[in-house]
Amino acid sequence: MSNRPSQPSVFCLRLKAARMAAGMSQRQLGVAIGLDEFVASTRINRYELGVHQADIATAERLAGALGVPLAYFYAHDDRLAHLIAAFPLLPMADQEELLARLSPRG
Repeated sequence: MSNRPSQPSVFCLRLKAARMAAGMSQRQLGVAIGLDEFVASTRINRYELGVHQADIATAERLAGALGVPLAYFYAHDDRLAHLIAAFPLLPMADQEELLARLSPRG
């Protein structure tokens, strides 16, 4: 019986998407988060396939290496994930304007 889940989790899909968008190989990403170069590719592959689950500290290192907020990995809605990833890239004035527009009116 396989340890592989029937469907990749949101985390798995977003990790692979972020890695590919960053133009990094699995090995490069693994080494960037401090894994030994001989196991780096295999470990990242197992995270992407859902064979292993990254603990929160590892997920934080992955997010840092890929330049995405940690929350990006866990957003179930694609539009929300895009917003989470794009928000820190906006100039501060645009971030403030967006937050003001999203705030409930009192």
